Amino acid sequence: MSKTEEIDHSSAPLVEHLAELRSRLIWSVAAFMVGMLLCFLVAEPILDFLLMPIEKAMRALGNPNPVMQYTAPQEYFFTLMHIALVGGLMVSFPVIGYQLWRFVAPGLYRSEKQAFLPFLIASPVLFLAGAAFSHLVVTPMAMQFFLGYADSATILSALIPSYNEAPEGVLVAEPVVKTGIDIVFQGKVNETLDISLKLILAFGLCFQLPVLLTLMGKAGLVSADGLAKTRRYAIVLILFVAALVTPPDIMSQLILFFAVYPLYEVSIFLIRRIEKRREAELKRDGLWVDDAEDADGEQG
Repeated sequence: MSKTEEIDHSSAPLVEHLAELRSRLIWSVAAFMVGMLLCFLVAEPILDFLLMPIEKAMRALGNPNPVMQYTAPQEYFFTLMHIALVGGLMVSFPVIGYQLWRFVAPGLYRSEKQAFLPFLIASPVLFLAGAAFSHLVVTPMAMQFFLGYADSATILSALIPSYNEAPEGVLVAEPVVKTGIDIVFQGKVNETLDISLKLILAFGLCFQLPVLLTLMGKAGLVSADGLAKTRRYAIVLILFVAALVTPPDIMSQLILFFAVYPLYEVSIFLIRRIEKRREAELKRDGLWVDDAEDADGEQG
């Protein structure tokens, strides 16, 4: 066989992998486009759902007819497109994940497939849990706090009456004449939507912490004892990440911290179980070497 034939023969598997990768990418892009189109058709109901926390906060503060605005002709359209893009990615993620799995799975051993598949299922579940926690708990609290803080001065000043004495000696209430400028909330649709989506994305990604750490534990990159000894650094890192990915308010940052830090402890528990299972398997196969016995052997 000539050298040219050997090169052509060795390059055949690479060409096949590239062809398969192209096929997987085409299916993924097609699924994303279909998901984006479907989400654009129902973008307005999705927008109403995403604006529900601020709507409830405005109604709770005494506004019976909440109104939001947009200040550019194209702003509302691009807001719906933004929803379609994010929604299309979420809707098509099962197809994209399946195509990724079909591309990677042939190169894995059976044990590796069994170990990796639970994480592929747990990742979207944890993301949805984080997104739901953000939309149903965190965003309403944040909106209630911000709008309530801004309106508290106006509400209190409006409740203080001004009394003038009439000729008959009767106190008559008159409207308060205030100085200065009233500060009124006139929310923009795209800015409020950005806050909601950023919180959803932040909580969804931070809820991936158990998946990431457990995968690193299975690969032997981290250990349960090592994670337990670095708790203080983990606390600082989680607070730093919370300050980066949440709006610039201490309440959202603390809520994210108290939601994510328990997941760090759950990761330590899961990695400890993995280590105990691995130790039991090695002892069963006679391959386990205790560190103390190994040290005694080296001294002897």
